[in-house]
Amino acid sequence: MKAVVLGVGNVILADEGVGVRVIEALERDYTVPEGVTVIDAGTSGMEMLEDMSDLDFLLVVDAIAAGKAPGELVQLRGDAVPVFFRRNLSPHGIGLSDVLASLEFLGAEPKETVILGVQPASLELSTELTPLIAARVPELVAQVVDELTQRGLAPTRR
Repeated sequence: MKAVVLGVGNVILADEGVGVRVIEALERDYTVPEGVTVIDAGTSGMEMLEDMSDLDFLLVVDAIAAGKAPGELVQLRGDAVPVFFRRNLSPHGIGLSDVLASLEFLGAEPKETVILGVQPASLELSTELTPLIAARVPELVAQVVDELTQRGLAPTRR
């Protein structure tokens, strides 16, 4: 199985950087098995095309402006994933929708995509997550570990 865990976000806009912070915690605390690639994508776009081609599983971690209470965790899967990219629920313009549309055009889209995130509390200029969102990082990491484990790709704790 070929899987990518992709953390996206702009780390100078407070909670917008939560996806990147989850990736940092995952890499610090876990070793992922062969076949899983963990990527801090920051605000990358089309340069991710090759990394995201022909995946069995794509797991995206991001700040999600879903109109929920700040700090509320959000999971999108199945039919909700295309809506995420059409409605731009992510506060940054990473261009993931363009990457996924290109992969679909090429016949190389991921077989399964899941998006995990949290409703941000602040998108103000800051390199730090708000305390509310920072407290959710361990839960998001646990969700990433659980999603991988469900697919036979269990990370091991360091």
